[in-house]
Amino acid sequence: MVQSAWQEPVLLDPAAAPAPAYGGGSLADLLPTLVAGQEVPGFEAVIPELTPADRNCVFLIDGLGWEQIEAHPDEAPFLHSLLPSSRGGTGRPITAGFPSTTATSLASVGTGLPPGEHGLTGYTVRNPGTGELMNQLRWYPWTQPKTWQPHPTVFRLADAAGVRTAQVSSPDFEQTPLTKVALSGGSFLGRLSGEERMDLAAERLAAGDRSLVYTYYSEVDGKGHRFGIDSDAWRGQLMYVDGLAQRLAEQLPPRSALYVTADHGMIDIPFDEQSRIDFDEDWELRAGVALLGGEGRARHVYAVPGAENDVLTVWREVLGEQFWVASREEAVAAGWFGPRIDERVHGRIGDVVAAACDDVLITASVTEPRESAMVGVHGSLTPVEQFVPLLEVRS
Repeated sequence: MVQSAWQEPVLLDPAAAPAPAYGGGSLADLLPTLVAGQEVPGFEAVIPELTPADRNCVFLIDGLGWEQIEAHPDEAPFLHSLLPSSRGGTGRPITAGFPSTTATSLASVGTGLPPGEHGLTGYTVRNPGTGELMNQLRWYPWTQPKTWQPHPTVFRLADAAGVRTAQVSSPDFEQTPLTKVALSGGSFLGRLSGEERMDLAAERLAAGDRSLVYTYYSEVDGKGHRFGIDSDAWRGQLMYVDGLAQRLAEQLPPRSALYVTADHGMIDIPFDEQSRIDFDEDWELRAGVALLGGEGRARHVYAVPGAENDVLTVWREVLGEQFWVASREEAVAAGWFGPRIDERVHGRIGDVVAAACDDVLITASVTEPRESAMVGVHGSLTPVEQFVPLLEVRS
């Protein structure tokens, strides 16, 4: 019997990971391009194929990636018709940014800045001032919003320049710190149903000679987390939101453009030990770690002082065939968080950053029971998570 020779494991090179397309093809580039076309001072049209319009509406569908639209023409016939593979479709994918998660992406949309500048660099990150983990979606523990994210939003600057600006979303979001730091400026109009939001968004779009309206729908993401994107519940939500997008498109006033996009895609991960690595049960991964931040497919790892190199070595040895495992400096140099990092943001990034490449995630069953039970997840640099739609409809 001939035994096969042992082979050295092939570790993923973080420098070779597909970094987001900041500067011309990412979520952070959308609003600056739109308001540059509306002659708002200080902005450039960095997505050159977008033709200026006097009235712009952005409809962000939480959790609906480019690949999910491509794979479901029957459930999303209207959105699918806007893809370039369809006759007359001119849509294209853009990248969410890293990590591909809601708080980070909404901040990128609203500020027009990459994560390294606006500072919302993950689902949970360490607050360098307190040493605690800060959940940037739920804003817990409380942190002063303007200190955490001091840059003005594009909405606020557009409103000051005379563009009629509005956000149409769930009333629950009006007073949240995330809304204040990422999406504030102009009017916030809360409506419960999707149909009400679409109708009001169209109405507000027509209310000014120059207008910028943002509207949002969350339940595609919600059903994906709970049941997975291979579920009837998720497909039902996709059918519903496809109808909402068509409803809004059919009401566009003259001189308008509608852009349908998303904050991230999603992937279902099986519930087995090979696919879900439990940090709370793995002594090797826990060794030398003071805090585990981020989420299952995009982890920020904060080491005990002095143990940074040891933690990096162990995480690479254990996970390096399935994750891009980088030091903070390597992740920054690779452009994961954008071309520059504000000084106040540097310490929020993990000493080690781990981004999933395979169909795998790092759970924490004791400290993160709710997140560990999710079926559909996101956060990493893979195309299914990174690529989000930029679909255009013009009146």
